[in-house]
Amino acid sequence: MSEQLAGAMYPEDLRELVDAELGRLDFSAQPAAAGLEGAMRYSLLAGGKRVRPVLVLATARSLAADPSRYLPVAVAIELIHTYSLIHDDLPAMDDDELRRGMPTAHVKFGEDVAILSGDGLFAEAIRIFCSQPGEPARVLAALGELTAATGVTGMVGGQYVDVAGKAADAEALRSLHALKTGRLIAAAVSVALTLEGLAEPETIPYRRFADELGVLFQIVDDILDVTGSDEQLGKPHGSDERHGKLTYVSLFGLERARELAASSHAKAIAALAEAGGETGDLRGVADYIFTRNE
Repeated sequence: MSEQLAGAMYPEDLRELVDAELGRLDFSAQPAAAGLEGAMRYSLLAGGKRVRPVLVLATARSLAADPSRYLPVAVAIELIHTYSLIHDDLPAMDDDELRRGMPTAHVKFGEDVAILSGDGLFAEAIRIFCSQPGEPARVLAALGELTAATGVTGMVGGQYVDVAGKAADAEALRSLHALKTGRLIAAAVSVALTLEGLAEPETIPYRRFADELGVLFQIVDDILDVTGSDEQLGKPHGSDERHGKLTYVSLFGLERARELAASSHAKAIAALAEAGGETGDLRGVADYIFTRNE
């Protein structure tokens, strides 16, 4: 994989901006809700590369905008991502007991509090998004894009297709993950485009990049579920096989899945080349996703 990379670095400065803002969040001043806030913060502050909020800030930077101005949107997207992980880990879903090397929320706090913490994170995400500075019509349009990406036509719909076991071939698998994983990743790019008021023709390369990035993320995820160790992944590997899920590896085999990942990475980088602007940070995110081992 490494020979195809141009050496772009992951934008750690943007990740640090996100982490600092997440650490400052306060969800409730009511003592009675302190346990719920603690559960929310436990999952939210568990670490990670913050790929989705970093994509928001990297897209803003590529458009010559100040990334820090887009922190409300970036933080909101990370809250939504965290809520989805909490619910994914529940016994009724993937039934995972570890996440990033730590007990999952339902193991730590019980299923009832875990469910409520996920619900709370989603609601707080919408509240924080609404504080985004900018032209109100653009903020509203961007919020509409994000909620569509997380609902039945996006992440939640994809999760349903996954748990219902309705993906049976390559086309259905790509469609499933375009909803479950890809839509939120794509929204991280598209909301910044909308907030900046970029003309539709100019958004096309960025949207192609984001769509391909979502596919790449899932292919690599499927590969790591087979090749990664429990320590690398922060959770037991082989989860997909235990649940009998169709994956890029189970459908195509490991080597072909790696070829597909390389192809998606190349397509994402080609789209960036057409976008213009300072896209080095976006390239760094794509390179990280392609080569990640956790």
